[in-house]
This record gives sequence, C-alpha cells and structure tokens, in this order.
Amino acid sequence: MGDDHIKIIANNKKASHDFFISDKFEAGIVLKGTEVKSIRQGRVNLKDSYADIARGEVFLRQMHITPYKFAYYGNHDPLRSRKLLLHKNEIKKLIGKVNERGFTIVPLKLYFKNGKIKVQIGLAKGKKLYDKRESIKQKDLKRELARERKNFS
Repeated sequence: MGDDHIKIIANNKKASHDFFISDKFEAGIVLKGTEVKSIRQGRVNLKDSYADIARGEVFLRQMHITPYKFAYYGNHDPLRSRKLLLHKNEIKKLIGKVNERGFTIVPLKLYFKNGKIKVQIGLAKGKKLYDKRESIKQKDLKRELARERKNFS
C-alpha cells in the first residue's frame, strides 16, 4: 500500500460507537454515473447503511446518495441497493461469520483509491448500553489527557 492515493469521502462514525468491529474488508462498489458524480461532490451518507448477503453476493443497503442535480434524465434512486465487489474467499468468510456467530456487516468509510470509489466494510457485533458508556468514558479520558498535554507544553 505504498503509493496508493486515498481520499476519504465519508466516514460512518456511528459504526464504531454502536459496534465492535473485528475484521475489515475493502470492496469495490457498482455505481451508476449520476451516483459517481454526486459522490464526487461529497453528497453521500453512510449513517444507517448496512450490507447483507443474497444469492452469494454482498449488497450495500440504505446508503443515501443524493440525486445529481444536473442530470437531465435517468437519475438514480437515492437509497437503492448497490452490489459490492469482493473476492469469493472474502464472501465465504463473511457468510460464515454472519451465519455462525451473529455478526453483521456495516460500511465503515467510503473513499477514492487511485481514482476508484471503494468502501471499507467491517464485521461488526453490537455493543450493549454499558459498552457504549465505556467507549464514551475512554474517549473523554483521551480528550482530557490531550488537553493536559497541550497545557503542559
């Protein structure tokens, strides 16, 4: 990954708050032209999106891409399902984990890599309320330490 040029388009901050992420995968995504143009403008939201497996293929659901305002005709449905491009062995691994251990698949971030739009997905297990409180406590502690370090220097 030495000379890969990566530019992040959207992050799913809610994912790390609501889930424990175990494995991460990079996937290509099948998009229409108007979707690519909207994504280039940053008009995409991953907040409530998730991925599922149907007929041995992985699909991203509920990712909102705002319709491209300059399209004359053939604009896309903002919430349509989009196919993810993964290797067969990665899909098998995902199927195994989702079926066996109660994992779910969530998109973590959307980014450009060498001019191509990629999505990073993660195998996720839901956090309980007390886990979320602990995460918030850790984040506050880190912030407080950074503040102290800044004031100390």
